[in-house]
Amino acid sequence: MLGQIEVMQHLYPNLTLEKYEFYLQQMIPHNYKQLAVFDGEICVGLSGFWTAMKLWTGKYIEIDNFIVHSDHRSKGIGKVMTDYIDTKARAEGCTAIVLDAFTGNFTAHRFYYNQGYVPKGFHFIKMLDEDGLT
Repeated sequence: MLGQIEVMQHLYPNLTLEKYEFYLQQMIPHNYKQLAVFDGEICVGLSGFWTAMKLWTGKYIEIDNFIVHSDHRSKGIGKVMTDYIDTKARAEGCTAIVLDAFTGNFTAHRFYYNQGYVPKGFHFIKMLDEDGLT
């Protein structure tokens, strides 16, 4: 996962290797995994995902940090990634796949609608330390 920091930095330009390594050390024991799509030796798509349990869904997968390199968009890479996660979720007996997309990211909204995702509610946050954000 550390080897793909440059792809992750497309989403989080200020992410350092040290912070990324620390976060991964904290996340991996809690079922965090990554899916990567390569064109030869180049990673062109990357997404984290978690398997967990909630009262309203039971077992679910959450997609986290979904990235397709801007030079490789509209080539079906995102669909390959969501199809893989869909297959994995079904195989693991999940009842749902969830994700967050920022309210102003209309390109992502259109993509997720086209993949069968619909908004179910609002994800509210109370920011406690904006300086701590990546």
